[in-house]
Amino acid sequence: MATTITITGAGGQIGYALLFRIAAGDMLGPDEKVRLRLLEIPQGMGAAEGAALELQDGAFELLEHVEVTDDPAVAFDGANAALLVGARPRGPGMERADLLAANAGIFGPQGTAIGANAADDVRVVVVGNPANTNALIAASAADGVPAERFTALTRLDENRARAQLAQTLGAPVGGIRRVPIWGNHSATQFPDISHATIDGRPVVDALSTQVGDVRAWQEQTFIPRVAKRGAEIIQVRGSSSVASAANATIEHMRDWMLGTDDWTSAGVVSHGEYGVPEGLVCSFPVRSIDGAWQIVEGLELDEWARTRIDASVAELADERDAVRALGVL
Repeated sequence: MATTITITGAGGQIGYALLFRIAAGDMLGPDEKVRLRLLEIPQGMGAAEGAALELQDGAFELLEHVEVTDDPAVAFDGANAALLVGARPRGPGMERADLLAANAGIFGPQGTAIGANAADDVRVVVVGNPANTNALIAASAADGVPAERFTALTRLDENRARAQLAQTLGAPVGGIRRVPIWGNHSATQFPDISHATIDGRPVVDALSTQVGDVRAWQEQTFIPRVAKRGAEIIQVRGSSSVASAANATIEHMRDWMLGTDDWTSAGVVSHGEYGVPEGLVCSFPVRSIDGAWQIVEGLELDEWARTRIDASVAELADERDAVRALGVL
């Protein structure tokens, strides 16, 4: 039986970058057939329908069916995986409360549709920003779906952090592991290298010979570069990250559904781990075991790391409170 995958904002650039790789088996492997449901707003239907025609022309052997719709009930019917890409970006003059309100009007109804129509095993990743709080909104509206089935994408941040370490050390990125992202997918995020390894050796040791004062390098170079990489790409490319965001989304879902052999990063619902208030969708170091994300517990965090994480968690709590004030949660 094929896996049904719903993609929202499917006519946009990230959606376009996702579709063909999923159809080719990059997300679920070379033996898993897929059915795609593309959800768009009415004015985006033409782009999504055009992408569907291209998918047909690609003659992907794993792709059983493509359906394009502007009805969330149809889009999420029987969905095993949902990639919530479409979101309202911040426009000129918009305050944060305006942005949260606009996205609540998107992710609340989508959460309701997931609760009413998706398969019992549905797994949801929110890509559209503010991703953590959008995931919280969708989860709160999805009656009957465990909150653990809703996640926010922070794999892109982790990939950026690993790539920066690889570039600094002049090493292949594949040898760098255990670089989790803590907190919010925002400028307050904390990419943590304290447990990171390169070919099994501590990254901190390798960095000390390369950059000297590792803490100063983290504060002045590494953390700002990772957190502001999206803005850097917009400045250089003239538009936002597309292929790298799609790649991270595919990796997130592949690891979640097929399992991991080491840590990665995901925004998942907190049950109080590391002092994060229960119910927030916060990025942690995680493993995927038997189709479920499990937070890596028992890691030591020094006072500097704790302060960084607490600041990002405080931002998440502020966003939650702002959404509550709107009467959404």
